[in-house]
Amino acid sequence: MLTAAAATAAASFGAVPASADPGATPEATRATVDRLFEEAERATEAYHRADEKADALRAAVTRAQDGLARGQERINRMRGVLGSVAGAQYRSGGIDPALALLLSADPDSYLDRASALDRVTARQGVALGELRREQRRLHQVRAEAGKTLAELERSRAEVARHKRTVEGKLAQARRVLAALTAEERADFERASRTGGRADGPAAATASEPSPVADGAPGSSRAAAAVLAARSAVGKPYVWGATGPSAFDCSGLMVWSYRQAGISLPRTSAAQRYAGRQVPLSQARPGDLVTYRGDASHVGIYAGDGQVIHAPYPGARVRYDPVNMMSHVTVTRV
Repeated sequence: MLTAAAATAAASFGAVPASADPGATPEATRATVDRLFEEAERATEAYHRADEKADALRAAVTRAQDGLARGQERINRMRGVLGSVAGAQYRSGGIDPALALLLSADPDSYLDRASALDRVTARQGVALGELRREQRRLHQVRAEAGKTLAELERSRAEVARHKRTVEGKLAQARRVLAALTAEERADFERASRTGGRADGPAAATASEPSPVADGAPGSSRAAAAVLAARSAVGKPYVWGATGPSAFDCSGLMVWSYRQAGISLPRTSAAQRYAGRQVPLSQARPGDLVTYRGDASHVGIYAGDGQVIHAPYPGARVRYDPVNMMSHVTVTRV
């Protein structure tokens, strides 16, 4: 039963349902905490998406700034060349060409020089056109870079907003859990395990047969990813962590597959589509298993009807049944 202290703590946050009161059942308390963790995971997904977007925008801004610097340097060089030619023309062109021809001691030589000057003037016209085009291009790049920079600032604000949401949900859950007695917390942990064991796969019981006919890992890299995930069992869940000493759910997948030489997207929603989807009955060790309609949780299939995953803050990486949540999707990378 939820203690009065838990109800007081929950009420102080204002987001815990009215069912979290001194008379609430343990099931109601678990439902409250489960809901908060689920909402935190969804906000975490939004945070990771916004953070990835901000990273891409920062890279785009850097590329634009480099391009602007190179473009400005090119314009400066073009201006210098045109200035030198114009100066030479000014110094040598102060006399009328017809009079210069009459006064020339060597008309043929003068005509050769005049022809060369015409060619220089034509080239100067071409260079001037290139300069103007480069200036227009640079102006456009500056405008686009300014828009990208403004979008980056908006994305940074979005990252901060999602982070505050996650931290608020996790703080609510922690307060409810902290107010439970040791026995109540143990009951919560047992219920959240849904039959899994932290030290290895739990055998399927006669009442709950394994939904999977196991085969070999989908590839040598999938096998290596499973081995990496197994090595992480017992490491703590830490929001936003990608290893090697702590993980969140999608961070564990990123780290495990990175050890196998494969780069996965950062969010579990993107990981759902990082490969070919197969039926649960055909899952093999190393397949990604995502949960809920929005794929806000993910684990790696370890065989024997079990996944390895980072469950939630306060828990450690562990084994749990593959069908522990709704909307199970299996993806073979």
